[in-house]
Amino acid sequence: MTANLIWLIALGPLALGVTGLLVGHRKISAQAAVGWAIRFAGLVITVAFAVAFAVLLILGGPLRTETIGWRGAGFALFLDSLSTIMFLLVGFIGLIVLRYSRNYLDGDPGQGPFIRWLCFTLAAVLFVIVSGNLFQFFLAWVATSLSLHRLLLFYPERPNAVLAARKKFVASRFGDACLFAAMILIYRVFGSLDYAALFSGAAALRAAGAVPVALHAAAVFLVAAALLKSAQFPFHGWLTEVMETPTPVSALLHAGVINAGGFLVLRFAGLISLSVPSLDVMVLVGGATALFGSVVMLTQTSVKVSLAYSTIAQMGFMMLECGLGAFSAALLHIVAHALYKAHAFLSSGSVIDLARASWSPSPGGRPHTARTAVAVVAVLAMMTAIGALFGASVIRQPGVFALAAVLLLGLTHLMTQALDERPSLYVLSRVLMFAALVAATYFGLQGVMEQLTATSLPAVEPLRGPFDLAIIALAVLSFAAVTVLQSMLPGRSGNTRWLALYMHISNGLYVNTLANRLALRFWPNPPPRPSASAYGLELAKEPRA
Repeated sequence: MTANLIWLIALGPLALGVTGLLVGHRKISAQAAVGWAIRFAGLVITVAFAVAFAVLLILGGPLRTETIGWRGAGFALFLDSLSTIMFLLVGFIGLIVLRYSRNYLDGDPGQGPFIRWLCFTLAAVLFVIVSGNLFQFFLAWVATSLSLHRLLLFYPERPNAVLAARKKFVASRFGDACLFAAMILIYRVFGSLDYAALFSGAAALRAAGAVPVALHAAAVFLVAAALLKSAQFPFHGWLTEVMETPTPVSALLHAGVINAGGFLVLRFAGLISLSVPSLDVMVLVGGATALFGSVVMLTQTSVKVSLAYSTIAQMGFMMLECGLGAFSAALLHIVAHALYKAHAFLSSGSVIDLARASWSPSPGGRPHTARTAVAVVAVLAMMTAIGALFGASVIRQPGVFALAAVLLLGLTHLMTQALDERPSLYVLSRVLMFAALVAATYFGLQGVMEQLTATSLPAVEPLRGPFDLAIIALAVLSFAAVTVLQSMLPGRSGNTRWLALYMHISNGLYVNTLANRLALRFWPNPPPRPSASAYGLELAKEPRA
């Protein structure tokens, strides 16, 4: 009976796929198709929520169907707390993006094809989430990339759009190759690709304390595929250049598709956590990407490019958390980031109005480095104290502790303003209370997420050794230095050395420039042509002389 209920989940992506096929029908307009997709997908997601509620609160464990295929490779569905949370998250954001696209592209001759590929992309992402075996996961993973590629080329006459799509295409193919290699190695180790066999086999290896070399290699390949999918340094440049596409694509990409790399790590966390080298790779690459993206983001003048670098940094944070064994914290990070980034992109057109409405006069204070350092120390001390109340520490939960420290550093500027020039005990106490509330909320939500995913994700790992401790200390100190640096920059706008540093950082240290030159050398753009629709609409013929 429960297996039959799980089959209802497949109706969600199938409804989106059928909608995509019907959009091009002559008798069905894009407007009507989007309305049909919203109603059907909304109904199915409601049913999915009911099934998820039964899984989490009544059955207390994962549900799966039998594989229609051969030796664990075929079509099957797997539903646990992890896939339930991600399915509802992507479905919710997808419905909003579809509804937004209905009006955003109203009257555009390419609206029908755009909606078609948007539905196909959403359907592929949902199948990635509920796949019951690694083979099906791989097929849906590739389908997501190919469908998204068509959306990125919605305006093929724009050279920057073509360049970004091609760089994304190349990075995705390398990621696909890594995932395929991991699939082959995993099959050789476990003799099956079915999730049940993989997870039980990983648990047996953990209990035995012996991990084959092939599994270490498979874990590294899985991590490499996730890093490439999540636009980690130095393969991040394409994510900052896909702004040539319509805004709904940016919202779906940054709030949904980009999280596929994180979901890959979380889905196979039981296997990846057996390999310390793969965890170290995520710690190093994720930490470096988080710092790089955060610093470059502060120098951008374009709203969407700044949001793109923010996404790169957030994906780096998420990889850092996974590398430190805080998988449930990484899932909480994905949920929060997806909801925030979808809203940020869909409302980016109103940013000027929002800035004007929220403008307030400067208090007249002059930032001081010493006061900023005091604020940083106060925030970190408060975070450590509140974390201890929730049982979190750098020894017991290093990943949770690292993210909490960076999160609370964002409140440093509020505290600095309360200390600068015109100190007010009332304002300072309010800022401290707000910081304490943010810290308590974060640790509380982390505890809830850890309980929800107790049967789906490995438990939060303690500190493994001096290497992880050094990485955490370096990450926290680096972001504390960035916080102090950010407060110093406005007062040094006339210094030529600071201006030169600012210029280099704003260009991303020219890493993406080198990538563009390399891409154009081996895959040059076609010569410019007149503007045309992305999907084969004919140009109006000019009258003969």
